[in-house]
Amino acid sequence: MKRVYLDNNATTRVDSEVLQAMLPFFTDHFGNPSSMHDLGDVASAAMKTARQQLQALIGAKFDHEIIFTSGGTESNNTAILSAMGVMPGRREIITSAVEHPAVLTLCAHLEKTSGIKVHRIPVDQHGRLDLDAYRMALTQRVAIVSIMWANNETGTIFPVAHLAEGAKKVGAIFHTDAVQAVGKLPMDLKSTAIDMLSVSGHKLHGPKGVGALYIKSGVPFDALLKGGHQERDRRAGTENTPGIVGLGKAAELALECMDEENTRIKSLRDRLEKGLLKRIPKTSVNGDPLARLPNTTSVTFGGTVGEAIQLLLNRIGVACSSGSACNSGFQMQSHVLEAMNIPLTAALGAVRFSFSRFNCEEDVDQVLQVIPGIVKKLQGSYPAPVWWAKS
Repeated sequence: MKRVYLDNNATTRVDSEVLQAMLPFFTDHFGNPSSMHDLGDVASAAMKTARQQLQALIGAKFDHEIIFTSGGTESNNTAILSAMGVMPGRREIITSAVEHPAVLTLCAHLEKTSGIKVHRIPVDQHGRLDLDAYRMALTQRVAIVSIMWANNETGTIFPVAHLAEGAKKVGAIFHTDAVQAVGKLPMDLKSTAIDMLSVSGHKLHGPKGVGALYIKSGVPFDALLKGGHQERDRRAGTENTPGIVGLGKAAELALECMDEENTRIKSLRDRLEKGLLKRIPKTSVNGDPLARLPNTTSVTFGGTVGEAIQLLLNRIGVACSSGSACNSGFQMQSHVLEAMNIPLTAALGAVRFSFSRFNCEEDVDQVLQVIPGIVKKLQGSYPAPVWWAKS
């Protein structure tokens, strides 16, 4: 059996065109983009191209609204800490209960160490944001709203453009962690009230260790990393030119493949879901049935433990996950499924499958061939440990 990779929300394979674009910047074009000589000029020009490629993908008005970072976590931290620094007198943050740990952990830290009040907006059983609770939390005490564009576990999409309009009315900065959405959903940031947006290269067939933060022109900003004058004084440190070139090329390819993402890849996800629901009893799909990422499905197999399914699939060459890769190895209920009020016995049986343009129907059929037998063996014979329920 061939190896099947269905964990693309954790990381993606680097596209061969991305790799080829990067290679010269490790060897021939190795100059520092801040240097005033030909090698520096080549690197600087390549960064300018990458900025424009990412600008086109997210629909920014200006390419200088994009600063390059080390990835989604740095972008998220930079956005939130900047807002708390430039909004004096505002000591509150609004986020959702289902954010990535890169946001939730920072918010909890600020709450504990700085006395910041954090509003964690709940979601319903489909992972949809409680809009009434959001409106109630919006006051002139809020410095920043940080709500993801799409959830990394269930794929549920949030109405961030609408949420940003609400934040604007009370003078708060609006940031969205769009790590899972960029390259999968069409974006036109210049027509929205979104102030900041986070990107991660390795989620869209680019390299690891590089990302970006979109900052709308005119939004006040305080740099997290201070030192040299790189990135217009907004992010100090010598830029990762090969990584940035790779991110730019990945953005260009993602824009070209957007229609495929929302048609062929979506059809693969739907094919898998229908097959699993038909073949395996006590199976359900988590997330908004209508507003969901085209590549993502979170499936609950009742009476099992998702990590057991994941490990058995891995033994026969199928890679998937039981939730966020950032929580892998921590045997506890997903905070996303918990916030959706999915019963513990069901939530522990959740498995996430996430597709990319490198997947095909053969991959789906291979999973459908092997997983019913695995689940049948586990259902009813793999009780959740008592200590797990207490996590």
